[in-house]
Amino acid sequence: MSVSLDIRLKRANKVYHEGELLSGVVVISSRDALQHQGISLSMEGLVNLQLSSKSVGVFEAFYNSVKPIQLVSSNFEVVKAGKVPGGKTEIPFEFPLQAKGNRVLYETYHGVFVNIQYTLRCDMRRSLLAKDLSKTCEFMVHSQPQKSKVQLNPVDFTITPDTLQNRTSLPKFLIRGHLDGSTCVITRPLTGELVVENSEVIIKSIELQLVRVETCGCAEGYARDATEIQNIQIAEGDVCHSLSIPIYMVFPRLFTCPTLETTNFKVEFEVNIVIVLHDDHLITENFPLKLVRV
Repeated sequence: MSVSLDIRLKRANKVYHEGELLSGVVVISSRDALQHQGISLSMEGLVNLQLSSKSVGVFEAFYNSVKPIQLVSSNFEVVKAGKVPGGKTEIPFEFPLQAKGNRVLYETYHGVFVNIQYTLRCDMRRSLLAKDLSKTCEFMVHSQPQKSKVQLNPVDFTITPDTLQNRTSLPKFLIRGHLDGSTCVITRPLTGELVVENSEVIIKSIELQLVRVETCGCAEGYARDATEIQNIQIAEGDVCHSLSIPIYMVFPRLFTCPTLETTNFKVEFEVNIVIVLHDDHLITENFPLKLVRV
């Protein structure tokens, strides 16, 4: 007998804020009438912290601090044991999205060593001979927007062999430009411009690299890991000198969130401007970013 269980949220984008009502329907589709031992819904919000291989075994205290942090948890019975008629049955539900105790609902974020995820799970218990059914659905939580306006303070940069830390026998070049701001609204692109004033060597490519910097730990010590989120090529080949090249990068959903700092973990972001020379030598300029939601 073919039976399917589904969760449909009222909001198509599945985005919610703390204090709002999470509502939708549980959909049961069955050819024939169906006997069950009860249908329940559970909501859970977890922060999962993971240590990179280089940090495992460094600090004993880490093993306690990287336990999952529960932000929200609730469980209730939607339908008591009974029978569901054949065909399609929709059972409505709604419950408030409230943090557990004095916790804060951090924004949904899918990282490498830090993962903040909110899920809704529906379970249908059935008799011994029939298999229990379950369905899980992820929904997104956005943090409350900040009230104050974001001040755009342009960040000017000049890249020459003298500004680099590792100066081993580099050819002469001068690259100037600016980012429109280091505090960025997460729903708007990162913008700016770059100009290659002169270069003795042929440039192969110019790229923008968005990096997540995740820190997990406790008072005894921290493990800080930087990993790439995305890499966008903004120029290819030996670009014309003194020509303005636009910098434009959209922050990807789920893989970025407003910059976050808590007792056990931090999520920060940086952008690298990478100039690839013809011999594949890399010149990198790093800029810390602060992401906010307004």
